Amino acid sequence: MKLSNYFLPTLREAPQDADNVSVKLMFRAGMIRKLASGIYEWLPLGLRVLQKVEGIVRDELNRVDGLEVRLPVIQPKELWMETGRWQVYGKELLRITDRKDSEFCFAPTAEEVITNMVRRDVSSYRQLPIMLYQFGLKFRDEIRPRFGVMRSREFMMKDAYSFHASDEDAQKWYGILYSAYERIFTRCGLSFKPVEADSGPIGGNQSHEFMVIADTGEAEIALCPDCGYAANTEKADVAEAPARQADPSKLEAAKDVPTPGLYTVEDVARFLKKNPKQFIKTLFFVADGQPVMALVRGDHELNENKLRRFLGAAELEKAPEHIYEAIAGCPAGFAGPVDIKNKYVPGKDTKPLSRVIADNALKNVFNGVSGANKNDTHSTGINVGRDYTPDAFADIHVAAAGDLCPKCSKPLGFKRGIEVGQTFKLGTKYSKSLNCNFLDEHQKEVPMVMGCYGIGVTRTVAAAIEASHDDWGIIWPPAIAPFEFSLVSIESEDKAVADASASVYAAIKAAGMDALWDERDERPGVKFKDADLIGLPWRIVVSTKTLADGECEFKRRAEKSAARWKLAELPAKLAELKAEIK
Repeated sequence: MKLSNYFLPTLREAPQDADNVSVKLMFRAGMIRKLASGIYEWLPLGLRVLQKVEGIVRDELNRVDGLEVRLPVIQPKELWMETGRWQVYGKELLRITDRKDSEFCFAPTAEEVITNMVRRDVSSYRQLPIMLYQFGLKFRDEIRPRFGVMRSREFMMKDAYSFHASDEDAQKWYGILYSAYERIFTRCGLSFKPVEADSGPIGGNQSHEFMVIADTGEAEIALCPDCGYAANTEKADVAEAPARQADPSKLEAAKDVPTPGLYTVEDVARFLKKNPKQFIKTLFFVADGQPVMALVRGDHELNENKLRRFLGAAELEKAPEHIYEAIAGCPAGFAGPVDIKNKYVPGKDTKPLSRVIADNALKNVFNGVSGANKNDTHSTGINVGRDYTPDAFADIHVAAAGDLCPKCSKPLGFKRGIEVGQTFKLGTKYSKSLNCNFLDEHQKEVPMVMGCYGIGVTRTVAAAIEASHDDWGIIWPPAIAPFEFSLVSIESEDKAVADASASVYAAIKAAGMDALWDERDERPGVKFKDADLIGLPWRIVVSTKTLADGECEFKRRAEKSAARWKLAELPAKLAELKAEIK
């Protein structure tokens, strides 16, 4: 493709609201433009990358006997009512009404529609297993779209669903798709790590996220360098630290200390000159309608997913201020565990506290500090067993530095990552609610066991840029680059240069690759800057200077130095490069 004929509006500067590396470079390289908040137009260069990723995904899913379908993006309310998600999905679900006042939603996901498709036409165990997948547009009405196409409202996703006659077969296929995902992201040229993850609103009892390792990643990953355990910190379990014995002679008496206007751990720790690790952070939640108290160490963050799983709650939400007032008799920030179950004031439209769950780390906190259940007051010298007794201890904090691996009890390490795919073992959550059943070999009607497997195609493009760029621009992995070569003609008006460039271009095409040929009437510096910004893997320069020696100049985008190639050797050199593409 000649650059003079290509729609490639590059920019010197990214828009001011571009808030991460990938969106800045995608704007500047002429890949995308913004239409509205969280909604982007994909220009020719960007679309070529999307199609490269899509092609790799399709190839690997077909390899494991996946069958491609195309599902509607407008989905009827009735299906979502059957699963109960119409009421609970939240404001991210874009609800629309047609001219007959029938209600629909714009697909944020496809569990209802795909399960409905299968329940109509699959009725026997002889038709199972089956795995269907699609590439489809999704819309989730994010309250704060950010990071460009990584957290946009409209995005391209590959979603796949498998249906099985048994849990054992579903587990087998989970492994098959897990391996397919490893091949997909390896072929895309990405440095990635599969990690254990929480299933979230999708549901299921097993899930993995595939994370591209990048310093700018939005998620934190807990990694054990000894045994290889890896999990998103939203899911990561931690081993309980060895118990320490308190010295009775050093246990302080509990006392209340005025802390006017100070309610955060940081502010009170600074005021009292104490380490945040001595604090007992007190949080109220409502679990399936019942108020519960969660306690974590002052330097830790509560993991709501862990708390919800431990309680076995279907719904868990942060308690509003009036629940703190009714149960603790004070505003949030001054509540504490001491005598908490006797503080309840009936008649304030709040149920009494049902349970107190403390994080395991609090077992080793002596002479702790907590809210005193009085406004503008904290208590010091608080000790578990003497001053407060939780109903249960559990691992309920977000994994952090200093925590131990749940598998081998060695210290965990942490890296940043960008989620590009996730696998779920759904079980029968959707097949039961939608009556997606089959007749087994005994002619008994039972629900199908399901698996779900998603890849964010647009996120994968952005993640590749976040993981591979420099001060000059993008550095594409060859397999997903929009073109493999940047062909630059210097003194392009010279007939010998034009003819030689055309021959090089033809040789690249003959080798089964593509080049973006910059034959514009521009200064060399402009051409080289654009080439580095766009980030194609390999650059070939043809000029009167190189032609004098029967050569062209070759440079890898990720390297500083260039080499000279004999034009006569070009076919062999191109074949070597072709072999590098996975």
